[in-house]
Amino acid sequence: MSLYELSLVALDGSPVDANALQGKVVLFVNVASKCGFTKQYTGLQALHERYSDQGLVMVGVPCNQFGRQEPGAPEEIASFCQATYGVTFQLLEKQDVNGKSRSPLYQVLIGSEAGGGKSVKWNFAKFLVGKDGQVKARFPSAIKPMDVALVGAIDAALAE
Repeated sequence: MSLYELSLVALDGSPVDANALQGKVVLFVNVASKCGFTKQYTGLQALHERYSDQGLVMVGVPCNQFGRQEPGAPEEIASFCQATYGVTFQLLEKQDVNGKSRSPLYQVLIGSEAGGGKSVKWNFAKFLVGKDGQVKARFPSAIKPMDVALVGAIDAALAE
């Protein structure tokens, strides 16, 4: 299955047209509100503001699989992200990124060659998808949004 064939659902329950991602560079990040990496929302929002006009789509994917660090209801998650970090980028519905209930999105991301085939280790893992819909790179949680490696990969993907 390709990324564009997925049925994506926004945090508010409305459908997200995966076809709207075609021709865009997309950064998928599994996020959580009560994690040591939660402050990365600031950098993710900065990337969104810096690159959205150039074709980058930032997508946060709330996940409660790691230390139960995203326990909130959709409204609580949205409110927290907006009020605390000024998040304006797309947030999807809460999903499992690992295990038997791994979402179709993460099956595609992890199952890709660049996705590495290995489970996500923690919150704020990043998957960079190119304009062609292929995963270009995977970055672990410790890589901050403004890290030179991640920014360089975004620049390269946008230039393709």
